[in-house]
Amino acid sequence: MRLSQMLFVTLREEPAEAELPSHKLLLRAGYMRRIASGVYAYLPLLWRVLNKVSDIVRDEMNATGAQECLLPQLQPAELWRESGRWETYTKAEGIMFSLIDRRQQEVGLGPTHEEVITAVARDMVRSYRQLPLHLYQIQTKFRDEIRPRFGLLRGREFIMKDGYSFHTDESSLKATYQEMYTAYSNILRRCGLEFRAVDADSGAIGGSGSTEFMVLAEAGEDEVLYTEDGKYAANVEKAVSRPADAVPSTFTKFEKLETPNTPTIESLAKFLKCSPTQIVKNVLYQVVFDNGRVLLVLVSIRGDQDVNEVKLTNELTKLAADYGGAAVIALGVPDAEAQRQWAAKPLPLGYMAPDLGDDYIEGGKDMEPKFLRLVDRTAEPLKNFVTGSNESGYHTVGGSWGKEFTLPKKVVDVRKAAAGDRALHDPSQTLQTARGIEIGHIFQLGTKYSQAMGATYTDENGAELPLVMGCYGVGVSRLAQAAVEQSFDKHGIVWPVAIAPYQAIVVIPNMGDDLQVEAAKAIYKELLAVGVEALLDDRDERAGVKFKDADLIGIPYRIVTGRALGDGKVEVVERATGIVQEVALGSVVALVKGWIDDELLASR
Repeated sequence: MRLSQMLFVTLREEPAEAELPSHKLLLRAGYMRRIASGVYAYLPLLWRVLNKVSDIVRDEMNATGAQECLLPQLQPAELWRESGRWETYTKAEGIMFSLIDRRQQEVGLGPTHEEVITAVARDMVRSYRQLPLHLYQIQTKFRDEIRPRFGLLRGREFIMKDGYSFHTDESSLKATYQEMYTAYSNILRRCGLEFRAVDADSGAIGGSGSTEFMVLAEAGEDEVLYTEDGKYAANVEKAVSRPADAVPSTFTKFEKLETPNTPTIESLAKFLKCSPTQIVKNVLYQVVFDNGRVLLVLVSIRGDQDVNEVKLTNELTKLAADYGGAAVIALGVPDAEAQRQWAAKPLPLGYMAPDLGDDYIEGGKDMEPKFLRLVDRTAEPLKNFVTGSNESGYHTVGGSWGKEFTLPKKVVDVRKAAAGDRALHDPSQTLQTARGIEIGHIFQLGTKYSQAMGATYTDENGAELPLVMGCYGVGVSRLAQAAVEQSFDKHGIVWPVAIAPYQAIVVIPNMGDDLQVEAAKAIYKELLAVGVEALLDDRDERAGVKFKDADLIGIPYRIVTGRALGDGKVEVVERATGIVQEVALGSVVALVKGWIDDELLASR
């Protein structure tokens, strides 16, 4: 491709809308343009990158026997109501674009396709002889992000590969799940990315086991905790660990003490000259279930620990049926406005005790008029502990469960694991931390959707059983930007060879020099002839502009027909290292071709 003929416009100034380096660079280098909040036009350079990523994904998926299809983006509300997710996705969480068509029927733009694929399987799969079955697609998805940010990493429109498998039993599902673990690892390796596979929470998709594939990058939104022995890695939302041992309490007598200006654990421990591990802190949450029921939850946890709200949500989801619901749609610490809806009197914030009275709640038709009390495992064994007194400016010391305080019936693990904690599998290993960008996620769905939607098969004995399902997603457009976030420098993007829009760029410094022009055209044609994807920068621009643009767009190899032509040589610059070599004109094509082949081979 001749650069003079391409839609190619670079920006010298950083776009004000962009925060992350990768977002800034993709805009500056002419890869994409913002059309609306969270919506981007993929321009020719980026489209080539996206196609390369898609091709790698297809190669690895097809190698497992998965079959590609294309599912509708427009989905009827009826299917989502069958699974029980319509109200959650369109109203509670509000992430699905929904509309009413001219026939007054409700439809939505698909952020995911579990309902559609389950409906297909329900209509077409009859016998165990058709299983296992694995279908996948690559298409545009939609998600009504309330605050679109970071370019392609959190947009409202994005390209994704999602796949769904159907099985007769859990063992068959686990075999495909392991195949996808290997395939996803291969995809990221072939794309030239440094990544880590981690245990993850299943979130709104549901199911049992799930694994996230994280591209490691300092700007990643997710925190990953791992051990250096390589035997454990998890998203912080899912991570488990051994907390530090509690320091035995120094208080032997139960009494109420004045503790002015001690609303935090740090200030309280300093005032009482005690360890935070001797303190039971009590955190109040307000949860809303999908049936509209509002509930107040009081979580008692050891003072040096924090509540993991994802784990807490999962525990509350298990209890949703007790309150007439099926899922949690909102969870948070109630602010002043929320408290005004139900508080009978001001809460002693910062001084609450595990026995905070029900008289603090007025009740009402939508409010369960009592607290749900939970205790974290870190707080359960404590004795003679420090905690609140339900009176501002006062705490109690020397209290114990079963004596001064009733131990909540529900003991849960809702603490947040943290870097420095000891690992469960080996206490000599401590958790390390890294930042990552989630690119892929695989789930063992089980029968969640097949049971809800009546998708069954007939086994060898004639029994009708629900299909066992798996779900596997890769963010194609997200991966492209994550690659930039992982690899860039002060000059611009540094693409891995496998997904770079072009593998080499031939630059003519002086378009008025016939020798430079003819040599560049000859090299360009030879590169194309041997299968190297090449650009020819034949624009009527200064040499400095061309060199800066080549660095900005990140093409792996730059060949310059400059002054060295007089000696029968050209300059070759490797973008990743900045190494510059003068190479004989007659051998430059073979040399660059060899470097590219070696890099592609090494990534497989």
